Amino acid sequence: MALSVAVQMDPIAQIDIRGDTTFALMLEAQQRGHSLFYYEPRHLSMEAGRVFARMRAVSVADEVGRHYNLDEAEQQLGLEDFDVVLMRQDPPFDMAYISATHLLERVHPKTLVVNDPAHVRNAPEKLFVTEFSDLMPETLISRDIAAIRAFREKHRDIILKPLYGNGGAAVFRISEGDENLSSLIELFETTFREPFVVQRYLPEIRKGDKRIIIVDGEPAGAINRIPAVGDARSNMHVGGKAVAAELTDRDREICARIGPELKARGFILVGIDVIGDVMTEINVTSPTGIRELQRFSDIDAAAMVWDAIEKRCKG
Repeated sequence: MALSVAVQMDPIAQIDIRGDTTFALMLEAQQRGHSLFYYEPRHLSMEAGRVFARMRAVSVADEVGRHYNLDEAEQQLGLEDFDVVLMRQDPPFDMAYISATHLLERVHPKTLVVNDPAHVRNAPEKLFVTEFSDLMPETLISRDIAAIRAFREKHRDIILKPLYGNGGAAVFRISEGDENLSSLIELFETTFREPFVVQRYLPEIRKGDKRIIIVDGEPAGAINRIPAVGDARSNMHVGGKAVAAELTDRDREICARIGPELKARGFILVGIDVIGDVMTEINVTSPTGIRELQRFSDIDAAAMVWDAIEKRCKG
């Protein structure tokens, strides 16, 4: 069954296909005979209740530096005329991102939007995870100085990060005896209007931050991201190194707990982060890790995603 697929993503010329999950999804769709169209969020519009975008037909190739070819003719097409829209632009999860979910909600589920835009809007990664508080490390969501100081006094070694940050940006470790907490809170107060995330530091991070890919509520596989020497962050954007990983019994226990809720919310592709035996984030906006999973474990999660999409479209 050939599907028409519109991909809402960041500039395609700038992606690194060696680690780009959106590219993996596009490549698999093309191999299955689905037609692909590409546009950026800034090209999304709505008039008289109709949601449309300026877009171009696109083909992709697994070749660094020559990974895409855009049709010369730009078209203004209604999203209701597509079978599938992949909402794949990267965070930050700001008002621009939230606005895009409102527009895409107008065409879903007649046009299947992956992931469900209304539920994406209501499940910011660092807040959604708190619905499973017994599976995560001790965490405070606050910008109240007294509350943050009390949390630091209790747990001594903490991580401070923005509530809607991504890619490891502005993630700080304040260890016991560090005198920079006051200055850091002042900086956060100036930079961010939202509450902050304060978590107990997990020394297990030195062994890695496991990214588990979940497809349609079921774990597909995992990779481990090892922080660079001298850095508390494991994100690959900031120097973390991806290595092969196996799912442990604890990983499967976590996935079994959250899987039904993910599926109920229409989250076809999810990436969760696990450090030691606790979960720190549930990523539903633009989860990554599919290329690395295939490279290290020969697990084709992109194929699993399209199996789930096709099943929904047939239904």
